Amino acid sequence: MALLYQFFTALWELTGAMAPYILFGLFFAGILHEWLPENFIRKHLGGDTIFSVLKSTLFGIPLPVCSCGVIPLAASLKKEGASRGSVLSFLISTPITGIDSILATFGMFGWIFTIYRVVTSIVIAFIAGIVSNIVGERGDKDPAGSSASPIRPASFRADPPAPGQAGGACGCDGGCGAEAERGFSFFEAMRYGFVTLMGDIAKPLFWGLLIGAAITVAIPENIGEWLSGYTWLGYLLVIAIAVPMYVCATASLPIAASLVLSGVSLGAAFVFLSAGPATNTVTIGVVRKMLGSRSLIVYLATIVGGSLLFGLGLDLFFDTMQIDPRSVVHMEEHGGWATLLASVILWGLMLRFLLPPLFRRKRRCEGEEDSCCTKG
Repeated sequence: MALLYQFFTALWELTGAMAPYILFGLFFAGILHEWLPENFIRKHLGGDTIFSVLKSTLFGIPLPVCSCGVIPLAASLKKEGASRGSVLSFLISTPITGIDSILATFGMFGWIFTIYRVVTSIVIAFIAGIVSNIVGERGDKDPAGSSASPIRPASFRADPPAPGQAGGACGCDGGCGAEAERGFSFFEAMRYGFVTLMGDIAKPLFWGLLIGAAITVAIPENIGEWLSGYTWLGYLLVIAIAVPMYVCATASLPIAASLVLSGVSLGAAFVFLSAGPATNTVTIGVVRKMLGSRSLIVYLATIVGGSLLFGLGLDLFFDTMQIDPRSVVHMEEHGGWATLLASVILWGLMLRFLLPPLFRRKRRCEGEEDSCCTKG
């Protein structure tokens, strides 16, 4: 009984530390999505120059697209003529961070760690893009996957078909990707943030909170002393778990916080936050098919190598400054009414998507497949 109480206490503390920042991030993500036109992305990511790689990296940092939504978007970019390097850097920088994840990182780890996470994500993605443009194009035929028709991701708006026109923006009969200009809609912005995007992250966030609470309760308090003599082992274990695992940037935060509070080094937790959202078994297969085997090697080598290098640098910094890494994690301020309300709202939103038979009706997309349907 005491163990169960500790579990739910840890779960509530994790929720309280993240909820206000996640909700604000979803709000801002909806505004950003509605404000940016769809063709803005494709327009600026073509070519194989260093500048195009840098733009794709920087644009992917705040973009509110999770690691599942970035795959069809990257496929569409490749079809529109974006270089391997631009596509690869976009594939890396976008899932690692997002406006909701950045704000949640700030709320849980503070501004120094947040800036470090964003800057290192830019460096890793940029290096991967540049190296991919250098070695990926040389003697490498276009993979079969790059000639496939673009897939319209759920994160893009899909306007309804015009009267008398079958398919509209979803149909690919000469009009795929074309959509009429329209003004800013606050309702659509909120619908994207709290319905579409929340629907993407609800399940991994739910499991991330549960796993984080379980780690807090289950891991022995003296694990930090054991790992202090085998720092390299902690890095290898985290990499082995993070690379094949599917976890979004926001859902990885409670797991990382619980690892740090349990005595695992902050650098190892950073490795999980960097490598976990950027890689998973699905994305690995897509990168190989869409960009080729050389780009896949670059993709994995830069993520793993960069995460380990920057994780080690973070541990060296805190060790030199003689700062306790556990003091970085902010989870004690969870008793205010605003935090309480935000926690209740966040759990309500998660349960809405985790229990669809009770809270929502199944939608049907008339005349087209599910790829043209907007989630929620």
